Amino acid sequence: MENEEQPNTEKSNDEVTKKVNESDAIVLPEARSSEQSLQELTSLIQGVLQQTQDRFQRMSDQIIGRIDDMTRRIDELEKSITDLMTQAGTNCGMLAFGMMDLFQR
Repeated sequence: MENEEQPNTEKSNDEVTKKVNESDAIVLPEARSSEQSLQELTSLIQGVLQQTQDRFQRMSDQIIGRIDDMTRRIDELEKSITDLMTQAGTNCGMLAFGMMDLFQR
């Protein structure tokens, strides 16, 4: 019985080896195309992320520019109000300036 099992085992090992070799031949092209697809996907994702980062940077720059412009305009408005109060001959100029400081906090 042992002799009968040995040939089957050897035959089985040969079959497994052949299947593995055949399987390797089939898997390698799939692995290459899979690797290529992965590289293409990675490249695509990197491109999308770069575009998103560029858009975010442009929007951020625009927002900061608008905030700077608003700050400049508020400062000019504050100065104009103080000048008008001073020209009116009242001491309310300092009071108005103090109120502006409260709004900025």
